[in-house]
Amino acid sequence: MKITFFSTQPYDRESFLKHHTDTQLELIFLEEKLSERTVSLASGSQAVCVFVNDTLNETIIQQLSQLNVQLIALRCAGFNNVDLKAAQACNIRVVRVPAYSPYAVAEHALAMIMTLNRKTHKAYNRIREQNFSLHGLLGFDLYKKTVGVIGTGHIGEVFCRILHGLGCNILACDPVKKPEIEDMGIRYASLNDLLPQCDILSLHCPLNESTSYLINSTTIAQMKAGVMLINTSRGGLVDTKAVIAGLKSGHIGYLGIDVYEQEEDLFFQNLSEQIIHDDIIARLMSFPNVLITAHQGFFTQEALDQIACTTFANIKAFGVGEVLINEVKSAH
Repeated sequence: MKITFFSTQPYDRESFLKHHTDTQLELIFLEEKLSERTVSLASGSQAVCVFVNDTLNETIIQQLSQLNVQLIALRCAGFNNVDLKAAQACNIRVVRVPAYSPYAVAEHALAMIMTLNRKTHKAYNRIREQNFSLHGLLGFDLYKKTVGVIGTGHIGEVFCRILHGLGCNILACDPVKKPEIEDMGIRYASLNDLLPQCDILSLHCPLNESTSYLINSTTIAQMKAGVMLINTSRGGLVDTKAVIAGLKSGHIGYLGIDVYEQEEDLFFQNLSEQIIHDDIIARLMSFPNVLITAHQGFFTQEALDQIACTTFANIKAFGVGEVLINEVKSAH
């Protein structure tokens, strides 16, 4: 079976080759993102392997079908970039990596909280300039602070355990209540109940119709003044313009994002010699209380190993006609 990989970075190639043991699989690595311009590069392949910012709309899926592509293998957990209804209509199966390393993303969320709070990034730059002043670096104890965790899947649960260990008061919000969360003494609450109580809010939910722009001008108004907002999940959960208004008014005291709604034109690229034409992210980058990382949360060695192994297992199961335990299908 021939597999074309889109949006390949050097670490993707290295990781997949490290775990490539099946001589029946031919791997083609491309740096290009999957788009209407590049879809023809999948010619001759039975499967494509794609990432979060590849485009898999109806038009592209129909073109993949015409090229006789039979499998879309996502090397990520999210699948909001795939038109599942179109895939089903074209008889193309879609598989994903549902839990590569929940620890990677949960720990990155904690790192963002600690950095924003204790301003270690600013302290690092000051010391390099021989400025040993503490002025402007004041933080707060995380102990006893109330943290709202929106989404308690694999990553949200690990995040809850980390914050529980730090002595935080945790409120959870999820349509599905997990006994493992409640066993820690964590109470589930509605979003309206949770928002006014939290010093820190961390998003760990998928992006779908019910969660799109979950953070908007209305929900921001319900939050405690000076709240810290962390998003390591999906950019579309947040109305960025509303967040900028909240930052300007001071209602949002800190913002940490590892994802961004328009990230496909920015993240995973070196644009240091170019002009950024995205005025929204440029405005975000101008705030001293905003921390942005470029979809780095998943990026640990353990996660890369798991992504490669699970992706290969998904492809092998498809090739031999086994049940695809990590398949995603249209709900309609």
